[in-house]
Order: sequence, then C-alpha cells, then structure tokens
Amino acid sequence: MTTELVLLLGLFAFLVGPIFFGEKGPIQVFGRSGPRLAARIEKHITVGREYKMKGGQYNLWQAPDTNPPDGKL
Repeated sequence: MTTELVLLLGLFAFLVGPIFFGEKGPIQVFGRSGPRLAARIEKHITVGREYKMKGGQYNLWQAPDTNPPDGKL
C-alpha cells in the first residue's frame, strides 16, 4: 500500500510540477509580465491626474471647503 501511494504521489508531482514551474507556469508568466504591468500602472497614474471632463475642464484635486475632522464626537 505504501509503495502504491509513493508511486502515485511521484507520478502526480511529475505531471503537475511542470504546470507550476514550467515555461508557461504562473511563476514565469508573472515574472515576464511585471515590467508591462508597471508601465501600465505608471501610465494610468499620469493620465488620471489630468483627466479631462466633458466641459473641457480638468478634474484636479482641490482642498475641501470644510475643516478636517479633529477626532471629537
């Protein structure tokens, strides 16, 4: 019984291992796509800062009209 279990586990590891650690596995895919993802995030940060609204005005951050909360109830 132990021999069959060891053989089945070895066969499972032999077949499933390349799925995770192979050329098209998630570790390699995320390693190669990291620079592309960083470039997209950087682009979204720069574009989102001065995103034009319908009226041609920019959607920029403005200070709120009220005082910030002081933590008292």
